[in-house]
Amino acid sequence: MNKWIVVTTINKPTIAINKFAKMVEDGWSVVVVGDRKTPDDWYVPGIDYLSIERQDELFGDLSRIIPYNHYCRKNLGYLYAIKNGAQCILETDDDNIPYESFGKNIDSVIAAKEINGARWINIYKYFTEANIWPRGLPLDEINSIGNAAKEVKEKHYPIQQFLADEDPDVDAIYRLVVNKEVVFSQNNVNYELSSGCWTPFNSQNTLFFPNAFHLLYLPCHVSFRMTDIWRSFVAQRALWIDGYSVVFRDSTVRQVRNEHDLNKDFAQEIPGYIENNNISKILDEAADKVVKSQDKTSMAMILWSALSEKGIVPREEMPIIEGWMSSLKSIVKQGK
Repeated sequence: MNKWIVVTTINKPTIAINKFAKMVEDGWSVVVVGDRKTPDDWYVPGIDYLSIERQDELFGDLSRIIPYNHYCRKNLGYLYAIKNGAQCILETDDDNIPYESFGKNIDSVIAAKEINGARWINIYKYFTEANIWPRGLPLDEINSIGNAAKEVKEKHYPIQQFLADEDPDVDAIYRLVVNKEVVFSQNNVNYELSSGCWTPFNSQNTLFFPNAFHLLYLPCHVSFRMTDIWRSFVAQRALWIDGYSVVFRDSTVRQVRNEHDLNKDFAQEIPGYIENNNISKILDEAADKVVKSQDKTSMAMILWSALSEKGIVPREEMPIIEGWMSSLKSIVKQGK
């Protein structure tokens, strides 16, 4: 399998980055997307590093309309991996230190227990008894867990979210009020959210297979703390149209979090507290307009356009999404 790890960074090579580089020996390829703040001399043997100049060379106008000094430069890393024949993309961040299990047991067909019985699910409750919830979950739903089936079923999962230990993906409220390290249980049980059950997933430790590559796009002109969360909602709704679901798996990294201003994080998360429940309803309505025979990028565009029409995603986002989807279609067509 042509396996790719995609990361973006503004830092000098971290412990995590150097560990990713060693995975090249195990058959992985790694692309790191730089930015204007990234050190000019950034280099790690075995890693494909995309400087701003290299991004402009490879992606032209698309590179120039994606904001600089922005996490969403990562969108170009996805395209680079796909252009180089990726059969799966495992995205992560430069502060997630991999365990030995990271990048292992990579298969699109796995066994999982299905969760249903509630509109919103605090998926962390299936991996720990700690009072913790994932970033992006509506605050009035943090005790909602639904019901998990007793038996496991083997299915194809185009998107798989692995967890992160110690400082997992939580919101600023958790860090300001509770702020306890959590190590999730390694119970070797995967959990699928059935159609109609929502939960946010992030871009920290997430595996995508080709029939979900059109769902990789991270919006550039929304709150930084909501870019991957709102992507996750679009992705979940799109998967349900095709009869698939997101699956959650044991932690394979520990996060030693880069420096953050928690008050700024909180301010960036407010749009999610206000809109996330509304977004799920907008996407449900938009999904009714999707025809299954449409190509994947068109299906995704219908969902993103619905969020734009309702003022959730700014209009200036749409040309970037269209450019990214067009590039994806062109790359896939050339690869056939």
